[in-house]
Amino acid sequence: MLELTMASVSAADAGATAGMLMADEDSAPGAVLRVGRDSAVCRLVPPEDWLFVSRAHLEFRCAADLTWSVTWLKGSHPDPSSRVRLASGGVTQDLPYGGSAPLPAGGSGEVIIEDRTGPRSVNVGFHHEA
Repeated sequence: MLELTMASVSAADAGATAGMLMADEDSAPGAVLRVGRDSAVCRLVPPEDWLFVSRAHLEFRCAADLTWSVTWLKGSHPDPSSRVRLASGGVTQDLPYGGSAPLPAGGSGEVIIEDRTGPRSVNVGFHHEA
């Protein structure tokens, strides 16, 4: 099972956990959890006016071997208005626009979507139960 928690943070409420959202999905081949502004296709949805987050921004997908990965989906613009970083096991790495990274089996961490124009972020914590 993959469990996600999401918090939208702006400079005004940095450190606050109000507005925390949660979603989970059993580890089954082809299972998907999405994060983005379009509630029709995404399980976790930040504020609608946070345009630095695409309609479908992140996709967490379970492979045939029951491992999970995260993909920063390309949006309608050639250059993103955000930056995405993956933090796990004490290591933080940038996730390239349109790129994917595996999540640690049985591990946890965070995917951070940062607004390039101001001090706002969407922080998506993950925990993979092996």
